[in-house]
Amino acid sequence: MWFFLAALLGLYFLRRWYRERQIVENLTKKYVFITGCDSGFGNLLARQLDLKGMRVLAGCLTQKGAEELEKATSDRLKTTILDVTRTESVAAAAEWVKGCVGDKGLWGVVNNAGIGTPSCNEWLTKEDFMKIINVNLLGMIDVTLQMLPLVKRARGRVVNVASVMGRLASFGGGYCPSKFGVEAFSDSLRREMHSFGVHVSIVEPGAFATPLTRTLEDGLKDVWNRMPSDLKVQYGQQYFETCENMLELIQSANKNLYLVTDSIEHALTSCHPRTRYSAGWDAKLFYLPVSYLPASVADSILTRNLPKPAQGI
Repeated sequence: MWFFLAALLGLYFLRRWYRERQIVENLTKKYVFITGCDSGFGNLLARQLDLKGMRVLAGCLTQKGAEELEKATSDRLKTTILDVTRTESVAAAAEWVKGCVGDKGLWGVVNNAGIGTPSCNEWLTKEDFMKIINVNLLGMIDVTLQMLPLVKRARGRVVNVASVMGRLASFGGGYCPSKFGVEAFSDSLRREMHSFGVHVSIVEPGAFATPLTRTLEDGLKDVWNRMPSDLKVQYGQQYFETCENMLELIQSANKNLYLVTDSIEHALTSCHPRTRYSAGWDAKLFYLPVSYLPASVADSILTRNLPKPAQGI
Protein backbone atom coordinates (compact mmCIF):
# COMPACT_ATOMS: atom_id res chain seq x y z
CA MET A 1 0.00 0.00 0.00
CA TRP A 2 2.68 2.51 1.06
CA PHE A 3 4.89 1.46 -1.86
CA PHE A 4 2.02 2.10 -4.28
CA LEU A 5 1.38 5.58 -2.84
CA ALA A 6 5.11 6.40 -2.93
CA ALA A 7 5.27 5.30 -6.57
CA LEU A 8 2.31 7.50 -7.49
CA LEU A 9 3.88 10.44 -5.69
CA GLY A 10 7.18 9.84 -7.46
CA LEU A 11 5.47 9.70 -10.86
CA TYR A 12 3.64 12.95 -10.10
CA PHE A 13 6.85 14.83 -9.29
CA LEU A 14 8.66 13.27 -12.25
CA ARG A 15 5.90 14.42 -14.59
CA ARG A 16 5.93 17.91 -13.07
CA TRP A 17 9.73 18.08 -13.36
CA TYR A 18 9.52 17.15 -17.05
CA ARG A 19 6.70 19.59 -17.88
CA GLU A 20 8.28 22.52 -16.07
CA ARG A 21 11.51 22.17 -18.04
CA GLN A 22 9.82 22.71 -21.39
CA ILE A 23 10.79 26.22 -22.48
CA VAL A 24 8.85 28.63 -24.67
CA GLU A 25 10.28 29.06 -28.18
CA ASN A 26 11.71 32.28 -29.67
CA LEU A 27 12.38 33.92 -26.31
CA THR A 28 14.87 36.32 -27.88
CA LYS A 29 12.01 37.93 -29.80
CA LYS A 30 9.76 38.41 -26.79
CA TYR A 31 9.35 41.63 -24.82
CA VAL A 32 9.02 41.78 -21.03
CA PHE A 33 8.13 44.90 -19.04
CA ILE A 34 9.37 45.06 -15.42
CA THR A 35 8.55 47.67 -12.77
CA GLY A 36 10.84 48.72 -9.92
CA CYS A 37 14.15 48.16 -11.73
CA ASP A 38 16.25 50.70 -9.83
CA SER A 39 17.47 48.05 -7.37
CA GLY A 40 16.65 44.73 -5.72
CA PHE A 41 14.70 41.98 -7.47
CA GLY A 42 13.69 44.15 -10.43
CA ASN A 43 17.22 45.28 -11.21
CA LEU A 44 18.62 41.76 -10.97
CA LEU A 45 15.79 40.30 -13.05
CA ALA A 46 16.27 42.90 -15.81
CA ARG A 47 19.97 42.04 -16.06
CA GLN A 48 19.24 38.32 -15.87
CA LEU A 49 16.69 38.32 -18.68
CA ASP A 50 18.92 40.58 -20.76
CA LEU A 51 21.70 37.98 -20.52
CA LYS A 52 19.19 35.39 -21.72
CA GLY A 53 18.68 37.46 -24.86
CA MET A 54 15.14 38.62 -24.09
CA ARG A 55 14.01 42.15 -24.91
CA VAL A 56 13.65 43.86 -21.55
CA LEU A 57 11.67 47.06 -21.03
CA ALA A 58 12.58 48.33 -17.58
CA GLY A 59 10.56 50.82 -15.57
CA CYS A 60 12.74 52.81 -13.15
CA LEU A 61 11.62 55.40 -10.60
CA THR A 62 14.72 57.57 -11.02
CA GLN A 63 16.87 58.72 -13.93
CA LYS A 64 19.97 57.60 -12.03
CA GLY A 65 18.59 54.08 -11.67
CA ALA A 66 17.77 53.95 -15.38
CA GLU A 67 21.22 55.15 -16.44
CA GLU A 68 23.04 52.69 -14.18
CA LEU A 69 20.94 49.79 -15.46
CA GLU A 70 21.58 50.75 -19.08
CA LYS A 71 25.33 50.82 -18.45
CA ALA A 72 25.23 47.30 -16.97
CA THR A 73 23.23 45.71 -19.81
CA SER A 74 23.14 45.30 -23.58
CA ASP A 75 21.57 47.58 -26.18
CA ARG A 76 18.49 45.32 -26.19
CA LEU A 77 17.40 46.62 -22.81
CA LYS A 78 15.47 49.89 -22.79
CA THR A 79 14.39 51.96 -19.81
CA THR A 80 11.65 54.45 -19.03
CA ILE A 81 10.87 56.51 -15.95
CA LEU A 82 7.84 55.16 -14.12
CA ASP A 83 6.04 56.16 -10.94
CA VAL A 84 3.35 53.52 -10.45
CA THR A 85 1.40 55.82 -8.10
CA ARG A 86 0.74 58.34 -10.90
CA THR A 87 -1.77 57.22 -13.54
CA GLU A 88 -0.36 59.65 -16.10
CA SER A 89 3.09 58.10 -15.64
CA VAL A 90 1.69 54.59 -16.05
CA ALA A 91 -0.27 55.65 -19.15
CA ALA A 92 2.86 57.20 -20.67
CA ALA A 93 4.81 54.01 -19.96
CA ALA A 94 2.08 51.92 -21.61
CA GLU A 95 2.25 54.08 -24.75
CA TRP A 96 6.03 53.77 -24.75
CA VAL A 97 5.78 49.98 -24.44
CA LYS A 98 3.22 49.87 -27.24
CA GLY A 99 5.64 51.72 -29.50
CA CYS A 100 8.44 49.30 -28.61
CA VAL A 101 6.55 46.03 -29.12
CA GLY A 102 4.45 46.95 -32.14
CA ASP A 103 2.10 44.26 -33.44
CA LYS A 104 3.92 41.50 -31.54
CA GLY A 105 2.33 42.44 -28.27
CA LEU A 106 3.91 42.21 -24.85
CA TRP A 107 4.91 38.74 -23.70
CA GLY A 108 5.27 39.52 -20.02
CA VAL A 109 4.50 42.10 -17.33
CA VAL A 110 6.35 41.74 -14.03
CA ASN A 111 4.86 43.86 -11.24
CA ASN A 112 7.79 44.11 -8.87
CA ALA A 113 7.74 47.70 -7.55
CA GLY A 114 7.07 47.80 -3.83
CA ILE A 115 7.75 49.58 -0.53
CA GLY A 116 7.06 48.80 3.11
CA THR A 117 7.33 50.06 6.69
CA PRO A 118 6.56 47.30 9.21
CA SER A 119 5.25 48.68 12.46
CA CYS A 120 2.42 48.31 14.93
CA ASN A 121 -0.89 49.36 13.40
CA GLU A 122 -1.68 51.70 16.27
CA TRP A 123 1.54 53.63 15.68
CA LEU A 124 0.49 54.62 12.16
CA THR A 125 -1.94 56.94 10.41
CA LYS A 126 -4.28 56.37 7.49
CA GLU A 127 -1.78 58.21 5.28
CA ASP A 128 0.94 55.72 6.26
CA PHE A 129 -1.24 52.87 5.03
CA MET A 130 -2.22 54.71 1.85
CA LYS A 131 1.40 55.41 0.90
CA ILE A 132 2.24 51.71 0.80
CA ILE A 133 -1.04 50.47 -0.66
CA ASN A 134 -0.80 53.04 -3.48
CA VAL A 135 2.49 51.49 -4.61
CA ASN A 136 2.16 47.80 -3.78
CA LEU A 137 -1.47 47.26 -4.75
CA LEU A 138 -3.12 50.15 -6.61
CA GLY A 139 0.02 50.85 -8.64
CA MET A 140 0.28 47.19 -9.57
CA ILE A 141 -3.39 47.14 -10.62
CA ASP A 142 -2.95 50.29 -12.72
CA VAL A 143 0.12 48.91 -14.53
CA THR A 144 -1.62 45.58 -15.17
CA LEU A 145 -4.79 47.12 -16.59
CA GLN A 146 -2.88 49.52 -18.84
CA MET A 147 -0.61 46.74 -20.18
CA LEU A 148 -3.22 43.99 -20.40
CA PRO A 149 -4.35 44.64 -24.01
CA LEU A 150 -0.74 44.22 -25.16
CA VAL A 151 -0.31 41.04 -23.11
CA LYS A 152 -3.56 39.57 -24.51
CA ARG A 153 -2.32 40.23 -28.03
CA ALA A 154 0.77 38.10 -27.33
CA ARG A 155 -1.15 35.54 -25.21
CA GLY A 156 1.56 36.20 -22.68
CA ARG A 157 2.16 36.29 -18.94
CA VAL A 158 1.50 38.50 -15.92
CA VAL A 159 3.79 37.88 -12.95
CA ASN A 160 2.97 39.66 -9.69
CA VAL A 161 5.49 39.76 -6.86
CA ALA A 162 3.52 39.29 -3.65
CA SER A 163 5.03 38.00 -0.40
CA VAL A 164 4.56 35.32 2.21
CA MET A 165 3.16 38.25 4.20
CA GLY A 166 0.24 38.10 1.78
CA ARG A 167 -0.55 34.68 3.22
CA LEU A 168 0.43 35.25 6.87
CA ALA A 169 0.34 38.77 8.31
CA SER A 170 3.28 38.88 10.72
CA PHE A 171 3.43 42.62 11.42
CA GLY A 172 1.31 45.75 11.15
CA GLY A 173 1.21 48.55 8.60
CA GLY A 174 0.15 48.67 4.98
CA TYR A 175 2.58 46.06 3.64
CA CYS A 176 0.64 42.93 4.60
CA PRO A 177 -2.80 44.28 3.54
CA SER A 178 -1.32 45.35 0.21
CA LYS A 179 0.17 41.91 -0.41
CA PHE A 180 -3.08 40.18 0.56
CA GLY A 181 -4.65 42.42 -2.07
CA VAL A 182 -2.06 41.37 -4.64
CA GLU A 183 -3.01 37.75 -4.00
CA ALA A 184 -6.74 38.45 -4.44
CA PHE A 185 -6.32 40.55 -7.59
CA SER A 186 -3.98 37.99 -9.14
CA ASP A 187 -6.35 35.09 -8.44
CA SER A 188 -9.35 36.86 -9.99
CA LEU A 189 -7.30 38.05 -12.97
CA ARG A 190 -5.95 34.54 -13.59
CA ARG A 191 -9.47 33.13 -13.88
CA GLU A 192 -10.64 35.97 -16.12
CA MET A 193 -7.63 35.69 -18.45
CA HIS A 194 -7.72 31.90 -18.78
CA SER A 195 -9.93 32.01 -21.85
CA PHE A 196 -7.61 34.56 -23.49
CA GLY A 197 -4.56 32.31 -23.15
CA VAL A 198 -2.89 34.65 -20.63
CA HIS A 199 -1.28 33.02 -17.59
CA VAL A 200 -1.02 34.86 -14.25
CA SER A 201 1.60 33.78 -11.70
CA ILE A 202 2.25 34.95 -8.15
CA VAL A 203 5.74 34.92 -6.61
CA GLU A 204 5.78 34.85 -2.80
CA PRO A 205 9.29 35.59 -1.47
CA GLY A 206 10.23 35.00 2.13
CA ALA A 207 12.70 37.30 3.92
CA PHE A 208 15.48 38.57 1.65
CA ALA A 209 18.14 41.21 2.24
CA THR A 210 17.39 43.88 -0.37
CA PRO A 211 17.78 47.69 -0.43
CA LEU A 212 14.14 47.82 0.71
CA THR A 213 14.81 45.85 3.89
CA ARG A 214 17.79 48.09 4.69
CA THR A 215 15.50 51.14 4.84
CA LEU A 216 12.93 49.56 7.15
CA GLU A 217 14.76 50.38 10.38
CA ASP A 218 14.93 54.08 9.50
CA GLY A 219 11.22 54.00 8.70
CA LEU A 220 10.43 52.41 12.05
CA LYS A 221 12.46 55.08 13.87
CA ASP A 222 10.59 57.84 12.05
CA VAL A 223 7.27 56.32 13.08
CA TRP A 224 8.39 56.00 16.71
CA ASN A 225 9.73 59.57 16.88
CA ARG A 226 6.45 61.13 15.73
CA MET A 227 4.20 59.03 17.95
CA PRO A 228 2.23 60.73 20.75
CA SER A 229 4.11 60.58 24.04
CA ASP A 230 1.29 58.77 25.87
CA LEU A 231 1.37 55.98 23.26
CA LYS A 232 5.14 55.64 23.67
CA VAL A 233 4.66 55.25 27.41
CA GLN A 234 2.04 52.53 26.91
CA TYR A 235 4.30 50.39 24.72
CA GLY A 236 7.64 51.29 26.30
CA GLN A 237 11.19 51.52 24.96
CA GLN A 238 11.77 47.78 25.26
CA TYR A 239 8.88 47.05 22.90
CA PHE A 240 10.34 49.42 20.31
CA GLU A 241 13.84 47.96 20.68
CA THR A 242 12.49 44.44 20.21
CA CYS A 243 10.88 45.56 16.95
CA GLU A 244 14.23 47.03 15.90
CA ASN A 245 16.00 43.76 16.66
CA MET A 246 13.48 41.85 14.56
CA LEU A 247 14.18 44.18 11.63
CA GLU A 248 17.91 43.57 12.02
CA LEU A 249 17.22 39.86 11.60
CA ILE A 250 15.38 40.61 8.35
CA GLN A 251 18.34 42.67 7.12
CA SER A 252 20.64 39.69 7.70
CA ALA A 253 18.23 37.37 5.87
CA ASN A 254 18.76 35.43 2.65
CA LYS A 255 21.03 37.34 0.26
CA ASN A 256 20.52 34.97 -2.67
CA LEU A 257 18.09 37.10 -4.67
CA TYR A 258 18.31 34.63 -7.56
CA LEU A 259 15.85 32.42 -5.68
CA VAL A 260 13.24 35.06 -6.47
CA THR A 261 14.38 36.12 -9.93
CA ASP A 262 14.75 32.49 -11.06
CA SER A 263 11.13 31.92 -10.05
CA ILE A 264 10.03 34.95 -12.06
CA GLU A 265 12.11 33.81 -15.03
CA HIS A 266 10.49 30.38 -14.91
CA ALA A 267 7.03 31.97 -14.81
CA LEU A 268 7.93 33.91 -17.95
CA THR A 269 9.77 31.24 -19.94
CA SER A 270 8.28 27.85 -19.03
CA CYS A 271 5.60 26.31 -21.24
CA HIS A 272 3.87 25.22 -18.03
CA PRO A 273 4.41 27.96 -15.41
CA ARG A 274 3.19 27.50 -11.87
CA THR A 275 0.35 29.50 -10.40
CA ARG A 276 2.38 30.25 -7.25
CA TYR A 277 6.09 30.24 -6.49
CA SER A 278 7.46 30.20 -2.94
CA ALA A 279 10.97 31.66 -2.89
CA GLY A 280 13.21 30.86 0.07
CA TRP A 281 13.26 28.05 2.60
CA ASP A 282 11.59 30.23 5.24
CA ALA A 283 8.64 30.66 2.89
CA LYS A 284 8.39 26.94 2.17
CA LEU A 285 9.09 25.52 5.62
CA PHE A 286 7.79 28.19 8.01
CA TYR A 287 5.45 30.89 6.73
CA LEU A 288 3.28 28.81 4.40
CA PRO A 289 2.88 25.85 6.80
CA VAL A 290 2.09 28.21 9.70
CA SER A 291 -0.54 29.97 7.55
CA TYR A 292 -2.53 26.73 7.47
CA LEU A 293 -2.47 26.22 11.25
CA PRO A 294 -5.41 27.16 13.50
CA ALA A 295 -5.34 30.87 14.28
CA SER A 296 -4.66 30.29 17.98
CA VAL A 297 -1.57 28.20 17.19
CA ALA A 298 -0.26 30.63 14.56
CA ASP A 299 -0.82 33.57 16.93
CA SER A 300 1.15 31.81 19.66
CA ILE A 301 4.08 31.19 17.33
CA LEU A 302 4.20 34.71 15.89
CA THR A 303 3.84 36.59 19.19
CA ARG A 304 6.13 34.50 21.37
CA ASN A 305 9.11 36.88 20.97
CA LEU A 306 7.19 40.12 21.50
CA PRO A 307 7.52 41.73 24.96
CA LYS A 308 4.57 42.82 27.03
CA PRO A 309 3.63 46.51 26.72
CA ALA A 310 5.10 48.66 29.46
CA GLN A 311 1.69 49.49 30.90
CA GLY A 312 -2.00 49.28 30.20
CA ILE A 313 -4.30 52.11 29.16
